[in-house]
Amino acid sequence: MNNYSFTVIIPTYNEIANIENIIKAVLSVLNKSEIDGEILVVDDNSKDGTIDAVKNLQKSYSNLNLIVRLEDHGLSQSVVEGFFKAQSDIIQVIDADFSHPVNLIPQFYYAIEDEKYDVCIGSRYTKGGDIQNWPLKRRVISLGATGLGRVLFPDVTDPVSGFFAIKRDVVKNSELKPRGYKILMEVLGKGKWESFKEIPFTFKDREVGESKLKISTMTDYISQCINIGLFAFTHHDTKVWKEWMKILKFGIVGLSGIFVNTAVLFAFTEWAHLYYLISSFFAIEASIITNFILNDFWTFKGGSNNKFSRKWKRFLSYQVISICGTLINMGVLFIFTDLVGLWYIAANIIGILVAFIWNFFVNRNVTWRATK
Repeated sequence: MNNYSFTVIIPTYNEIANIENIIKAVLSVLNKSEIDGEILVVDDNSKDGTIDAVKNLQKSYSNLNLIVRLEDHGLSQSVVEGFFKAQSDIIQVIDADFSHPVNLIPQFYYAIEDEKYDVCIGSRYTKGGDIQNWPLKRRVISLGATGLGRVLFPDVTDPVSGFFAIKRDVVKNSELKPRGYKILMEVLGKGKWESFKEIPFTFKDREVGESKLKISTMTDYISQCINIGLFAFTHHDTKVWKEWMKILKFGIVGLSGIFVNTAVLFAFTEWAHLYYLISSFFAIEASIITNFILNDFWTFKGGSNNKFSRKWKRFLSYQVISICGTLINMGVLFIFTDLVGLWYIAANIIGILVAFIWNFFVNRNVTWRATK
């Protein structure tokens, strides 16, 4: 039986400069919001006095709990242990260094408790979100990591955020293999969830203490993305597998468009006796129309939205993106054939691949942008 309605997990390692202030700040927010919550500090056996500081505070706060981990250290590992030691069904993760605004914590709680979302994510990249005090190099690294994460989770603007809340059921019986710092990616990739909400926030880099960003952090993250992608092939109830299926369906529809294009080109040229370039215009347009219809009803299931005006907007968007894809294909063909000297057939295959990537991801995020 759970003792609290909410748990705030704070993973720590050598956070003596911040730990007392962050605990008191979170407790103040919980009290003001009248949320019956606990704070669970999960520490990786700090040697700087962090553990003693928490123990001293426990004398004053009965809802402050501590786990000291003696092996398999790491932020993600700490958070996962916190998931299963938390005494509530709604769990929040927040950094100890005030990078995440504690005043927003109640919004996460109510998003899950009252609005019934499975996951609530603090986003730096959705409208209203921002990052302060980051050098250009770190911004570039963060954008790259976020972009890679969005290949797996296109609807989530900040899948690498460390500021999030979940229902306990999302990770119950999940095969989590936590490594590195991007535990949210592991939760999204292997947890059981359907709905999510994003709350914009301004990320403020730590003012006190040492940043733990290292080269190994980036390599761990790349390995994690690969692992999540492979995991989906044997776990078809995950969000990533559903995304893979969209890509497969989009490809199948694209192949069907080749047959439509060829059939219309042949019919207009041989039977209607039109000049073949004029026929090709009708052939391309016919394939765009049939591809849109199939993608709208099958790949992205946008056909469930029967308002004509929205269908028309989706079609116009698809039309423009498809034309751009054709120009991209031709451009790649020209560059690799005339400038690089590659065999034109091989160059065309590369062009088709690049155009396919363009068509899928732009249509995925523009034409059939999911309703959140």
